[in-house]
Amino acid sequence: MSISRQNLTTVIVTFKSDAVIHNCIKSIDEEIKIIVIDNSNDNEFKQNLETNYKNVTCVLSEENLGMGCGNNLGIKKVNTDFVFILNPDVVLEKNTIDELIKASEKIYNFAVFAPISSDPNYPNYKLSDSEETNIKNNLPFKVKSVDGFAMLINKKNVDKIIEQENFNNENNYFDENFFLYLENEDLCRRIVNKNEDIYIIPTSKINHLGAMAVDEKYKEEIEHSRNWHWIWSKFYFRKKHYGYLRAFMCGFPKFF
Repeated sequence: MSISRQNLTTVIVTFKSDAVIHNCIKSIDEEIKIIVIDNSNDNEFKQNLETNYKNVTCVLSEENLGMGCGNNLGIKKVNTDFVFILNPDVVLEKNTIDELIKASEKIYNFAVFAPISSDPNYPNYKLSDSEETNIKNNLPFKVKSVDGFAMLINKKNVDKIIEQENFNNENNYFDENFFLYLENEDLCRRIVNKNEDIYIIPTSKINHLGAMAVDEKYKEEIEHSRNWHWIWSKFYFRKKHYGYLRAFMCGFPKFF
C-alpha cells in the first residue's frame, strides 16, 4: 500500500515549543492530519493551535512524558496506516511529502522512510552497508537507523514487530525507558533485527533547526536535563543491547 495524504498522520511531541511549532505546522499540507502531544500541559497553547489550524488536534499530557512516551501516545490516537514522527523544530520543504509518496509507489515493503537533512554536514542516518551508488544517483537507500526528528512509519509492518516483542505488554513503538534520546535508535535496531527495511529518500528534504524545539528562555534548564538524559539513555541502550557489564564500563565514568 502506498502513502497518501488521506492515509498519513503527523505526530509532533512538544514541550514549551511555542517559538518553533508554527513554522513546522505551516510547512505540512493542510490535507494531512496532525496530532500534537504537548508535554507542558499548556491549555492556552492547545487552544491557539486548534483555533489556527483546522487539521491539528492537540492533546495535553498531565506530566512531561518525554519523547518516546509522547510519541507512543500520539501513535495510539492515529487511525491511518502511516504516521510521520516530527520534532517541532523541523520544517518540510515544498515537495517533501510528494517525494515520500512517490517512493512508496516503487518500494512496497518498508518499515520506515525518512527524508534527508538539507544540511549534508549533519546526516540524519547511519549506513549499514555501502550504498554509495544510490547516494550518488539520488536514489532511495537502505540505512540501519535514522534520527527521530523525522521518520515516517509504516504501521502495518512495524505493528508485526511490536506484536512479536509484546514489549512490556503495552505494544509500544518506542521503549519508554528512554525519556529523551536514542528511543529512535532503539526502534530502528529492533526493526532491522527483524529484517525489515529503513530507507532514506534523498529527493525528500527537511530542514532541522537542531536543539531549538524548546523556547530559548528555558535554555539553561533544558540543557541540564538534556545532559542527564543523554548519559542515562546511552547507559540504558548499551545495557539493553550489549549487556549490563558493557553499559557499566562505558557509562560509569560519564555518570561520575
